[in-house]
Amino acid sequence: MRIQLTTDGKSFSIQDVALAFGGMAPTTVMAPKTAEALVGQNFSEATFDKASEVLLQELALPEAVPGGQAAYRMTLAVSFLKKFYLSVLKDLHADVKAIKANPASYSSYVLGDLAEPPALAESEASGTSNFLAERKPHYQGEQKYPAPKVVSSQGLEEKELPPVESMAAAAAAAAAEKSGAPVGKAVTHQSGPLHCTGEALYVDDIPLPHGTLHACLVLSKECGGVFESMDSEAAMAISGVEGIFSYKDLVALGGSNVLGPVVLDEVVFLPPGEVVRTVGQVLGIAVAETLELAELAARHVSVKYGPRPEGSEKIIVTIDDAIEANSYYESSRHSLARGDVALLDSLPLTPDTKIGSGELKPGDIVKVSGEFKSGAQEHFYLEVNGSLVVPSEADTNLTVYCSSQAPTKTQTFCASATGTPASKVVVRMKRMGGGFGGKETRSVPFSAAAAVAAKTLVRPVKLILSRSDDMKISGTRHAFASKYQASAQITENGGAKLVSLDIQLYSNGGSGMDLSGPVVDRALFHSDGCYDFPNFRCTGVVCKTVQAPHTAYRGFGGPQGIAANEHVMEHLALACNVPVDDLRRSNMYKIGDTTHFGMIIGEQDSGKWNVPTMWDRLATELKVAQRREDIAKFNSEHKYKKRGLTLLPTKFGIAYTAKFMNQGGALVHLYTDGTVLVSHGGTEMGQGLHTKVCQVAAQAFGIPIEDVYVNDSSTDKVANTIPTAASMSTDTYGMATLDACRQILKRLEPVRKELSPDASLKEIAKAAHLSRVDLSAHGFFILNDVRCGFDFNVDMPPDFPVGEKPWNSWKGHPFNYFTQGVACTEVEVDLLTGNHRTLRSDLMVDVGSSINPAIDIGQIEGAFTQGMGWSTIEDVMYGDDDHTWIRPRGALFTSGPGTYKIPAFNDVPETFNVTLLEDAENPWAVHSSKAIGEPPFYLGASVFNAVKDAILAARKDGVGSDYFEMRMPATSERIRMYVADSLASKAVEKVSEGKVEGASFQAQGSY
Repeated sequence: MRIQLTTDGKSFSIQDVALAFGGMAPTTVMAPKTAEALVGQNFSEATFDKASEVLLQELALPEAVPGGQAAYRMTLAVSFLKKFYLSVLKDLHADVKAIKANPASYSSYVLGDLAEPPALAESEASGTSNFLAERKPHYQGEQKYPAPKVVSSQGLEEKELPPVESMAAAAAAAAAEKSGAPVGKAVTHQSGPLHCTGEALYVDDIPLPHGTLHACLVLSKECGGVFESMDSEAAMAISGVEGIFSYKDLVALGGSNVLGPVVLDEVVFLPPGEVVRTVGQVLGIAVAETLELAELAARHVSVKYGPRPEGSEKIIVTIDDAIEANSYYESSRHSLARGDVALLDSLPLTPDTKIGSGELKPGDIVKVSGEFKSGAQEHFYLEVNGSLVVPSEADTNLTVYCSSQAPTKTQTFCASATGTPASKVVVRMKRMGGGFGGKETRSVPFSAAAAVAAKTLVRPVKLILSRSDDMKISGTRHAFASKYQASAQITENGGAKLVSLDIQLYSNGGSGMDLSGPVVDRALFHSDGCYDFPNFRCTGVVCKTVQAPHTAYRGFGGPQGIAANEHVMEHLALACNVPVDDLRRSNMYKIGDTTHFGMIIGEQDSGKWNVPTMWDRLATELKVAQRREDIAKFNSEHKYKKRGLTLLPTKFGIAYTAKFMNQGGALVHLYTDGTVLVSHGGTEMGQGLHTKVCQVAAQAFGIPIEDVYVNDSSTDKVANTIPTAASMSTDTYGMATLDACRQILKRLEPVRKELSPDASLKEIAKAAHLSRVDLSAHGFFILNDVRCGFDFNVDMPPDFPVGEKPWNSWKGHPFNYFTQGVACTEVEVDLLTGNHRTLRSDLMVDVGSSINPAIDIGQIEGAFTQGMGWSTIEDVMYGDDDHTWIRPRGALFTSGPGTYKIPAFNDVPETFNVTLLEDAENPWAVHSSKAIGEPPFYLGASVFNAVKDAILAARKDGVGSDYFEMRMPATSERIRMYVADSLASKAVEKVSEGKVEGASFQAQGSY
């Protein structure tokens, strides 16, 4: 934007102006009509307000405009015009002041003819700047953790593993303590240096065997119709193409086409004659001498689609579509209830309390109802899915190198798809470049497809997905929608006591069941947050749509359940006219309280309950009350920028709720040079599992961690493994490794007695080998039966002691313990653009007695950032009712970094402090530690809640303090439109043709 002003001594007028806008059309456009409305007019706010009306007309966009966001784009246009006016006005004041202060330097000006600019209030000056133009702050933070206490700690090993009261064990413990016990130390990630130098090998880096071919998947380009046939003649005519393989080739091998981690409702290749269930469904695999030729061949495959089956409704893409069409995976429907069910049933008949309608008295019941939606999230691991399948012994054996959290699942389905015994399929997994749950199940179909091609051709086949294909077909975090009715009672002290919550959760499962059922279950388990609702009912179900099958993602439904609960808490706080901090703190679980799934809060049942302690510490140490006053003052002085703050707790249950999955094995070899090789059933995806396991083994043997090594995860070393997930891997494989180490130490005892007291492990191992002592051991661990497993379908037994045991406890005990944390986050929002920045975040997390505080803090910071991305930045878009410009219906639009944004350096908190709670030993896990991968994820959503706090301050100045549903993610679009000022409201009314008011407007979203 450019402007030229003149003055007649009384006022300034606009002599010339040029306005150019990007993002309003395929190319940059000018706004000549708006410019015409400005030229010749007084330079004033009123003039620019009138020009904004012209601009909204001139740059009007239809609701279904390509690219979407019509109301937001129009709002941005007039907002930038407002910013332009304020910026020019600020500069004009500065220029006039400079001229008057030093007139000699401005000889061309006559001071008597210099007019006074229009007034610029200090509060409005906040509209002249933006975060992008400001100087980047100095990012800083502190990481605090207590000194290691592992030697004296009593972890789960003291209860579950056979005691080793021997000289060898005692000597090892003494050596570990003397050398600074490896467990509890901030040891460097063992692959860290290789990560930094780029020398860490991933699937795509493996030197290729002779004769390796490259592969590319043949994917459907639409869904809903019947897959009739696939013509590969043109593809096969390309020189260097070795084959196009599909369902018929799998059948020729004698393979089974079915797939699925729980329900076998998916296929390796879609057979002809079946309905295409999702855009991007795998129809075949093209194999050629080079990747480029394989991709070319895949593009030359001609696919014929038939019409949609008669009687089929519209293509079901979203949760709303599924609810309308009654499209569910009914086996996933589960419910939990406790308390007064009649009261819960009556909630829909009770009118909602009108916010601000009058003074509430002690004893009054406040009732609210509403909806809340949280969006999907792409895993966006750095390493895309990939496999290298190498046949051997002619075609009778297969070795699969892959990037997967589930080697055994990969082995199982590569074997079944190729008609090969599982004993002849070996899956090897060195490391992943990130997984986050996205490679727990969704990596398996790709390895199976490559295995079919490799066995058919009897040549190695390498399949590395493109980023676009990976994002289109591998699934995401589940989008959730919730509907709720809740109530609270006003207390004598002016606070509020929670009374009831009845909430229904709907998740978008996509076109296959995958793990969606357990994801909804975990959402139900966490839909209480950290709060005690005496009357509570939650119901969950998975919606069946045409999106790619959605899957595990860090938190596994827990964050979606907590987010829905926290939305309810903020709605109740607003309706009760109670500060949300007070409502949260006064209704937190106390020791001895019971959850809706029948666990008791406290030591023996669920471990120490530290959330209230951490909350109180942060509130005091961070002076939250004073900061809220400072924020209120800032907000009163800044019209176009607002700050917000939130204090947010979390608890996350640790264990697989399916009892059989709480098991794991480890194989430990002690070599005669005193070094140790550990193989276990877990996989390394950057989370530091191998490093922690090495620390456990080093501690057990009393040797430096440098003398312990984990090579890879392989199904011929540790068989029948469980996917690395649920944050359970250190708990499981640490214990299994320690079991194996103790077995070896017990065998060494007779040898140890024959040697000098200061004999090294090397000397003991050599002597033991010569004495024909087995220096290898297989360790195994299962979580105690009474501390894991939950079955929603178990009815209350007739002899259940009602009143003595918690309600629903007959169904099981879903979690071993809770990892807990509290976050305090402060943000600043630019109301004219919707941009925000995170000024400060302070996290306190209970990780028990940390095995490796450096890795744990890294996991906390990473989880926080990923949770922040999910709740404020990352927006997944499909072709649906809200995005009719995306074709075909059901297609994923955000299939690459050009359209999908993850957090960047600019997005992290400017001050980022992490503290590990001291004196938090956990007797229910190895060496008193706690699981850490997933639990801190939801703390990142504190950014979302802080942004909401800032928006509430803005709305209070404008449309009022009434309730509004703020959906996740809080993107710049949603933030700007939720402000609901006059600029946004006029754009909304223009786009909706007066059918929607700005205060109730919801930005488009794919849920």
